[in-house]
Amino acid sequence: MAAQQPARRPGGRTARVRAAVHQVVLDLLAEEGWSDLSIALVAERSGVHQTTIYRRWGTVQALIDDVITERLTRLSPVPDTGTLRGDLEEYAVRLAEDVAGARGALFLRAAMLGTHAGAASDVPSGATSGAEDPAHVYMLDRGVQLQAMLDRAAGRGESPPTLLELLEVVQAPLYFHAAFFNRPVGADHARALVDRLLSLPRP
Repeated sequence: MAAQQPARRPGGRTARVRAAVHQVVLDLLAEEGWSDLSIALVAERSGVHQTTIYRRWGTVQALIDDVITERLTRLSPVPDTGTLRGDLEEYAVRLAEDVAGARGALFLRAAMLGTHAGAASDVPSGATSGAEDPAHVYMLDRGVQLQAMLDRAAGRGESPPTLLELLEVVQAPLYFHAAFFNRPVGADHARALVDRLLSLPRP
């Protein structure tokens, strides 16, 4: 079997601009004044013109989405173990580790900003928004990756939960514990959430 070719990434100036903007967003999310994050501030810190950022991402919401999705895709790829339970358990345990680790605060802050940021409301006159949908859903691309995991299970003849069930029963409690209880859960708790998810009645 031929070796799988790695996915191509944008090169040249486009890659440098994206990397510079992403790093500034991560730095701003790590600061105390993270709630003031704006495209104007990102442009000032990164040296990338505001119009370029608006043209590429359109809104703060879409920019945060791209930053976090890229990091999750690279550092915590969606698993493909060959079984539904294996995929769900590996995903849940890895997510619990991410939330408990140094990246946890960044993900939580990004979720808060990405969920509540205004959609294209701060696009200046004459700038072109890159956001196709003003009702852009936070972490939409990550949701597509997770849905593909569930679709693979269905293709194997298994009965996967819906994406909404996965988010509500597994992902939401992990973030809730970290955000409100300041007590991230461990691997055993993450697997117990998967047990709960898989025990839901299937159609």
